[in-house]
Amino acid sequence: MDKNAIKKYAVWARRELISRVSQRAAYFEITEAGFGDPAADSVLGRVLSVEEKTQRQALIAQIRQKDYRQVMEEVAYIWFNRFIALRFMEVNGYLPSHVRVFTDEANQFKPQILAEAIHMELDGLDMQKVYACKNANDDDGLFKYMVIVQCNALSSILPGMFQRISDYTELLFPDNLLREGSVLQQMIELIPEEDWKDAVQIIGWLYQYYISEKHDQIVNIYKGTVKKEDIPAATQLFTTDWVVRYMVDNSLGRYWIERNPESKLREKLAFFVMPKSGEISYIDDQGKPQDLTFFDPCMGSGHILVYAFDVLMEIYKENGYGERDAADEIIKNNIYGLDIDERCSQLAYFAVMMKARSYDRRFLTRGIKPHVLSIRESNTIGTFTHSKFMPD
Repeated sequence: MDKNAIKKYAVWARRELISRVSQRAAYFEITEAGFGDPAADSVLGRVLSVEEKTQRQALIAQIRQKDYRQVMEEVAYIWFNRFIALRFMEVNGYLPSHVRVFTDEANQFKPQILAEAIHMELDGLDMQKVYACKNANDDDGLFKYMVIVQCNALSSILPGMFQRISDYTELLFPDNLLREGSVLQQMIELIPEEDWKDAVQIIGWLYQYYISEKHDQIVNIYKGTVKKEDIPAATQLFTTDWVVRYMVDNSLGRYWIERNPESKLREKLAFFVMPKSGEISYIDDQGKPQDLTFFDPCMGSGHILVYAFDVLMEIYKENGYGERDAADEIIKNNIYGLDIDERCSQLAYFAVMMKARSYDRRFLTRGIKPHVLSIRESNTIGTFTHSKFMPD
């Protein structure tokens, strides 16, 4: 995996997407300096559609609740998040439509979804809109529409990653994504296709590098108190592969080996540390694979959970399970994770789901949800509710 290329792309992509999203906001008369009438029927001489008017009002309300820069950054990341998830799925053949979103079969920046638009069957696809864009030779408009429909179609099988798009995030969809040098073209050109294949940890590396500039700004001790919304960027670091393997091999792996003398798992754990005596002290407490609980309380983008999944898969297989059934059991019974960053929770959700999909090609249609969650802010909990859980 070319981490230099990944870092170069992710750092640049953040700046580029924030800029593009901000330009879209300005198109609707919304800038850092302020905005016009939230209920306006037209802006900058253009009449708004009913949908645009509703979305613009929602965007202004969000900016009032937070602030302009925070909202622009959040929306930029939402699109980055979806773009890299779609890229991973198209490269690995995981899209239910089997139609690539950004490239053709030769991995050229020629979106197959454009060429196949009139032949596709996606939930929510309005063929009148497709033909209208085709007749007007509006490839940019068609591409935007197809990406949004594809994301919404995926919400039924991956709701933790692809929430339905019908609000101001659609209003701020970046323009000119099909041009040379766009954030999509650079993603394809700078990051080799091989780095996306069966390597879901690339999602975590992309996120770490995406927030690296903000991380460096926040941890500067002369910047003052860290805001609560900046805590994730200040504290997150991607755990390198050998550290992940060492921790999991000597926790989950050791737990199973010590309770199963006949297990061959030790031979498959490269970082398993044998006692100095050279012998393992076995514990008479053997259980079923389903009895194992692996919990990561600060899971980040799910790197540790994904490797734990592989170790659990070996445990299930040596107990007679096929990969498909084992994948289902692992998601249902074994893996749990929490994080304070909702972005990371989405990435961990996606990573675990993609790992399960790599073992079971029908997994995404089974309706199984992983036990990975973000810790939501609790300031809105009322005094009465609080008293029920907290003693005097």
